[in-house]
Amino acid sequence: MISQTGKYALRILGYLAERPSEWVLGKDVASATGIPSNYLLKILNQLSKHGFVKSQKGWGGGFRLHEEAISVPIESALALFEGPFNEHSCLFGLAKCDSVHPCPLHEGWEAIKRSYTEMLQATTIGDLRSTQIK
Repeated sequence: MISQTGKYALRILGYLAERPSEWVLGKDVASATGIPSNYLLKILNQLSKHGFVKSQKGWGGGFRLHEEAISVPIESALALFEGPFNEHSCLFGLAKCDSVHPCPLHEGWEAIKRSYTEMLQATTIGDLRSTQIK
C-alpha cells in the first residue's frame, strides 16, 4: 500500500524525529537508514519544500525535523509521495463497486481501508521515533 519512496520518507522522518534539535548531514541519514544518498536527498528536498524538514547549508548545517512536524499525522507526509489515498478503490478492480453493487471482496476491503486510513491519521511523525531503523 506504500511505495518504496513513501517507506523511505517515513524512515527518514523517524530518524530525524529521534534527533529533533540536531542538524544531521544527508550522508549520515543515508548511512543510518540504508537509503541510497541520491534518492534520500530527493526525498529530503521534498520534505523540506513542504515544511516537514528544515535544511541549512554550510558549516553546521544539514537537515532536521521542523518543530511542528512532530505532531503531524503521517498521512500528510505520505500524501506528498503517494498522492491521496483512494478510498473508492476496488480490490477486484471494478469501476463501480459500492454497498449497492459490491464486488466479492467489498465488505472485507472496506474494513481494511477504514482501518488503514484511521492508522495513517492517528499515527504522528513523532510516533515514528521508536521505529527501528535499518
